[in-house]
Amino acid sequence: MKRKSRLFVLTALLVLVSATVSVGHDSSPFDQLKTLVGEWEGTNSAGPVKITYTLVAGGSALMEHLKSANEPEMITMYSADGDHIVVTHYCSEGNQPQMKSEVIMMGKPQKYSFSLVRVTGLKSPDAGHMIGLVLTLVDNDHLTQEWTYQNKGKTSADLFQFRRKLEKPATIVPSGN
Repeated sequence: MKRKSRLFVLTALLVLVSATVSVGHDSSPFDQLKTLVGEWEGTNSAGPVKITYTLVAGGSALMEHLKSANEPEMITMYSADGDHIVVTHYCSEGNQPQMKSEVIMMGKPQKYSFSLVRVTGLKSPDAGHMIGLVLTLVDNDHLTQEWTYQNKGKTSADLFQFRRKLEKPATIVPSGN
């Protein structure tokens, strides 16, 4: 009887340890996107671009604020939806493409591909709008975005390359005492 009890306890401990290890090492794909929080500087075909990522809605959404030198600002919202991530892009053209990722497995994805689900706010059926986005986390301080855009039936792409803006170290000023 003691042997069965020990075997049961040992089995239960192994199950508990393996569950703890898998939870500790895998993070959700959305949690990985949260690491983007902060300020970024970069370029695209039109010139310099600044981007800021902020967690909003109690950490359930990631807001991207993009400001290009030659265009009005744009906002993109990212949120988890089961094993997908959904994106709504609030374009300076006045439309709102809504995109969804492929199924993303647990772990640390480096590339997120989003495809158009629907778009609202189009001024006409052939008005320009975003139809795809590929977000690549190159490393902790480098990020690329590949936008696919459709206008009057023609498709084009634009590559954005970003570097995390380095925080300035604090300066200690002598007190003069």
